[in-house]
Order: sequence, then C-alpha cells, then structure tokens
Amino acid sequence: MTFALAFPTIDPVAVEIGPVAIRWYALSYVVGLLLGWQYVRYLAGNCVDGMTKRHADDLLVMGTLGVVVGGRLGYVLFYQPGYYFENPGEIFVVWQGGMSFHGGALGVLVVVVLYTRIMKISLLSVADAVCAQVPIGLFLGRMANFVNGELYGRASDVSWAMVFPAGGPEPRHPSQLYEAVLEGIVLFAILAVAVHTKRIVQRPGTIAGIFFVGYGVARIIAELFREPDAFLGFILPGLTMGQLLSLPMIVLGLFLILRIPPVPRLGGRAG
Repeated sequence: MTFALAFPTIDPVAVEIGPVAIRWYALSYVVGLLLGWQYVRYLAGNCVDGMTKRHADDLLVMGTLGVVVGGRLGYVLFYQPGYYFENPGEIFVVWQGGMSFHGGALGVLVVVVLYTRIMKISLLSVADAVCAQVPIGLFLGRMANFVNGELYGRASDVSWAMVFPAGGPEPRHPSQLYEAVLEGIVLFAILAVAVHTKRIVQRPGTIAGIFFVGYGVARIIAELFREPDAFLGFILPGLTMGQLLSLPMIVLGLFLILRIPPVPRLGGRAG
C-alpha cells in the first residue's frame, strides 16, 4: 500500500478586498523584486565595484519590466507558440499564469546590456550584482508554485510524496520544493560566499558565471523529478524544455568563469 503526505490546503489568494484578489504568486514577484533590489543596493555599496546604489534604484524599474515582458514572451515562444499565435489576445492575459524563467532572464539581460551602455558602466560588474540576488525571487516563486499546486512532480512512492489536487490520484514528488531549495537556498548561499570572496569579486563576470552554471545544473536536476508540461511533454527522449533551455546557460556560465581576463594596457604608444 502506498502512503502519501496530505497536500496542505492553502488559499492561493493571500489578500482579498472586495473584488480585488491578490494571489501569493503575484506577491512572490513583488516581494522578490523588492528584496532583490535591497540586496543589490547592499552589494553596490560593499562588494561590487563600478556600481552605485543609484544604479540599483534605476534597475529596479527597468528590471521589473524585463522580468515581466521577457518572462511572458519566453513562455509564449518556448512553451506554447502554436496556441498563442492562434489566440494572440491571450498573450496579454498574464494574470492567468504562464511565465518562463529563461525568458525573464533574457529580458533582464537585455535591460542590463542597454542600461550599462547608456550609463557607461561595467556590464560584467552589474551582471554580478543582479545575478547574485536572483535566487531570492526564485525561492519565493517556487514556494508560490507549491501553494498553487502547480508544476508538481512525477509520480513516486517516496515517503514524502503528495497527492496534488490537479495531479490525479497518484502521489507525486513535491518538485516545487526541490527547486525552491536548489535554485533558491543552495544557489543563494553559494553566491553569497562568492560575493564576499575578494579573488572572485576582482574578476567581474565570475559571479554571474557561477549563477548561470549553478542555476542550469539545479534546474536540470530538478526537472528529473518534475512532471513535464502536458501540452509539451519531452522535447527529446528524457529531455524537457526546461533542461534544454538550461544547457546554453551552463555554457555561458563556464565561459565567464574560465575566460582569460584581458591584460591591462600600459601607457604610451607603440613606436
């Protein structure tokens, strides 16, 4: 006989005032952005050179736009392009869910590249500070996924498996919690050590590289336990879309970590 833990009954609506309902998922975005902003301000003043608290303030607004627009477009293009091309009006119905982390990451990357070019500051230093705070939002977002009973895991007989309301009668891995731990707590701890390691901070781009590799590896591992999206399934035998999109992140991260930094040029002109 298979036993399963009871799925905790948590109302996905955190606050309801008349016709206005604020869901835990929306709150996770808001709180994640605010905490991340404060952490970037701290890093700008203490750990990361070439960036000021004012830069962190500017990036809060621009980064929010990158997260929302990039996350939504990433979901549309990576996960359900056929559906949204047939129903373009649904692209803007973001309150019904459907966000892609990889799309949001691309959106923030575009914002950071444009902002650093305009302000003439170091792209890699800003990328380090921005990447160091991302696990905060990832942790909160995955916990909100768990509260919503969505993105649940594959069927399992482990003693901590749960029967999710939308997942049928079979007990399943609480894969949202796995991701919250790996992508959130563990990755944040690794990056927190990195930003306080002088040798790492002195090589701008290395912290961003550690994040890309760390997230990519964590996501690939977590996807081994997560049920693939029903409308998408496996892209290749045993390979999910989340794993496929994480591979380029790992490659980019390894490049940033292993690259040879440019040799400073000496003053004067060659004869």
